[in-house]
Amino acid sequence: MPYSPLIQRARKHLAMPRTKDSPPRRTMRSPSERGFTLIELMVVIVIIGLLATVVVLNVLPSQDRAMVEKARADVSRLETAMELYRLHLGTYPTTDQGLNALVEAPANLSRRDRYQPGGYVKNLPEDPWGNPYRYIYPGERNPNSFDLFSLGADGRLGGEGLNADVGNWN
Repeated sequence: MPYSPLIQRARKHLAMPRTKDSPPRRTMRSPSERGFTLIELMVVIVIIGLLATVVVLNVLPSQDRAMVEKARADVSRLETAMELYRLHLGTYPTTDQGLNALVEAPANLSRRDRYQPGGYVKNLPEDPWGNPYRYIYPGERNPNSFDLFSLGADGRLGGEGLNADVGNWN
């Protein structure tokens, strides 16, 4: 079976001995051995960038909401411990005694025998933004009870959105 003229020329060229002055030979690569073109690489990079942008835009707000929900859960847990304290001792801790009264019995406690052994919480959590929770008794927003709150993302009283205070009045 005769070869095409192109293949015959290629075989003849490959059979020739190489000399010092002969140009370098180009080898033909099969389609599976070829690399990607610059355009193909750029298209892939753009697609990856678009996907990363979509993921970031959807994940970041979820993290912010999760931090607010964690603050609400912490306030609720501390509020429950505070109610248990009141049931055992007949009153809430003073503002000066603060939330530490839930961890260890205050020094000036009149009915020390009624204080729960081991305290009412193991340790006081910080809010999700790294600040301590605030406690006021009697409360400004809950005058017959207490105010227990986080100052939010900005660490200052008041605010809106993520900067809003998260407390037992929400």
